[in-house]
Amino acid sequence: MVYSEEINLTTRGFSDIQNITDQISSIVSRSKINNGLVNVFAIGSTCTITVVEYEPALIQDVQDILEKLIPSSIRSHHSETWGDDNGFSHMRATLFGCETTAPVFEGRVLLGTWQQIIVIDHDNNPRTRRVRVTIVGD
Repeated sequence: MVYSEEINLTTRGFSDIQNITDQISSIVSRSKINNGLVNVFAIGSTCTITVVEYEPALIQDVQDILEKLIPSSIRSHHSETWGDDNGFSHMRATLFGCETTAPVFEGRVLLGTWQQIIVIDHDNNPRTRRVRVTIVGD
């Protein structure tokens, strides 16, 4: 069996981080799938999905290290070619990737106590982000 839904989020850009664990859990519950996998996929090339401990200090740490590794002011061929000044956001997105997959066990997303599924919007403007959630199993 396959079940799929889309989540729409309003984000602020510049590596805005949002916890979507509760939304994912609700979708898994609605799917009526007891055992399988849930895939969470960001539709867009400047947005990522990953799993972290979602707490304010760590969220700030992630945003700080991203700014150090790939500053929003970095010169990029992409920005020079397209004039959109978001080359940094594409580079940041490649660090995490656009999806994550977690087990579904006994009708629930299997995550550790301190694990949450997050969306990071790296773009340089607020956006409405689309996230596709697909559950496969029985």
